[in-house]
Amino acid sequence: MNTHSPYKPCGMVHLIGAGPGDPDLLTIKALRLIQSADVVVFDRLVSPEIMALIPAHTRKIDVGKLPKCHRVPQEAINALLIDLALDGLRIARLKGGDPLIFGRGSEEAADLRAAGIAVDYVPGITAAQGMAASTGVPLTHRGLATGVRYVTGHRAKDAKLDLDWASLACEATTLVVYMGVQNIAEIAFHLMRHGLPASLPVMAVSAATTPRETRLVSNLGSIVTDVASVQPDAPVLFVIGHVVSLYEAIAMADAALCDGAGTAAYA
Repeated sequence: MNTHSPYKPCGMVHLIGAGPGDPDLLTIKALRLIQSADVVVFDRLVSPEIMALIPAHTRKIDVGKLPKCHRVPQEAINALLIDLALDGLRIARLKGGDPLIFGRGSEEAADLRAAGIAVDYVPGITAAQGMAASTGVPLTHRGLATGVRYVTGHRAKDAKLDLDWASLACEATTLVVYMGVQNIAEIAFHLMRHGLPASLPVMAVSAATTPRETRLVSNLGSIVTDVASVQPDAPVLFVIGHVVSLYEAIAMADAALCDGAGTAAYA
């Protein structure tokens, strides 16, 4: 059991959103805390460009998870953060996207507060917002989508993906699926079973906002086959809805402005 010396002040943990990958999208506060921390505890989805901003002398601890391979269980991460804080260190807990959107930030904060450790959040641009900005595909658009919903395509410990499919199968809403590559067949099946047409546009975006970004435009009936043929690298975001129909015109206009440069792949 950890005991805190009365002669050493307790440290603090900053739960920081690193955004979707582009370092220019970091907040000023996030950058300041990353560069002044004693130790940075980081996830797998933090981009190399963001990692390059951490001073060389700063201690870095990799607690990233891979699909079906959590080499550092969440409970161990929580315990690590507590130990570091009890040593009086300033900790930057660096997460891809935003720490409060599928980032388990609130779980870590709960354990830290229970241990008497101060914690705060630094928001980051979540992947869906980064994707919308880099591709030009809006999350809402008058006449196409009156709302947007973010859902996870993967459950902890590979539990059943028991989403409210009937509620999600709404053509007036843009559906953004995080961490859904492994379960995209199940996701597409349930959405079509509950009424969404096979022709509904879908875009899969890998590594949004980074130099490695790729885009695959498909539809709900073909997305499983198309993703299998391309095998995009993680992280992959799926955008399901009529807003994706705007992409072709956007990409053509952008290509005309920049002499045809682009990363789109059409299915």
